[in-house]
Amino acid sequence: MGISLDRNGDVFVLTMDDGENRMNRPWLDAMNAALDEVDAAGVPAKALVTTGSGKFYSNGLDLEPLMAAGAEVMADFVADAERLFARIIAAPYITVAACNGHTFAAGAMLSLCHDFRVMRSDRGFFCLPEVDLGIPFTPGMDALIKHRLPQVVAHEVMVTGTRYGGEAAAAKGIVHHAVAETAVLPQAIEIAAGLATKAGPTMRTIKLRLYSDLIDLLESSRGTA
Repeated sequence: MGISLDRNGDVFVLTMDDGENRMNRPWLDAMNAALDEVDAAGVPAKALVTTGSGKFYSNGLDLEPLMAAGAEVMADFVADAERLFARIIAAPYITVAACNGHTFAAGAMLSLCHDFRVMRSDRGFFCLPEVDLGIPFTPGMDALIKHRLPQVVAHEVMVTGTRYGGEAAAAKGIVHHAVAETAVLPQAIEIAAGLATKAGPTMRTIKLRLYSDLIDLLESSRGTA
């Protein structure tokens, strides 16, 4: 699976490099293994940046093989993916999504799990197309979107399936910054590095209390709407 983990000072940089970076079982196992490494790092200061490569941050679930495997397999995978979302939300360190390209569906939700989001301004879209795919959001996914986005924006993105470029996404409050392609990862690393000393048990407690209901929904997910 094309996932690598590097260090830039106090910042761990997780790069997804497998084409559209669609979510399947190898992707999920590799993500959790990378997070295990970050969590185990015995350093006083740390933060995490995730990014993609080429035109994609992540294009969401690897739907075709998951659906072909049957409803039970699909539900089990979605539930496990939601537990990954909960893990990132509750991370005891700052997390930043460097959205280098298309950030769609579950990939968009993955970005929303991060504390901050930096998006490319000139190309690539943020989109939740579930309304057009005929796939309702699970209770945990619904709660994630409503926790992370302003209510009026959450309504718009969920019921219209609109594709937002970087500048539009920043104006809506979907991402924190929209910058040139070459600045996406450096700015994400700069944000993460500036907050890396805040890592630790207090950070985790703050997040667990701030998002207790959301985390409970994601961790107890059955993977279905």
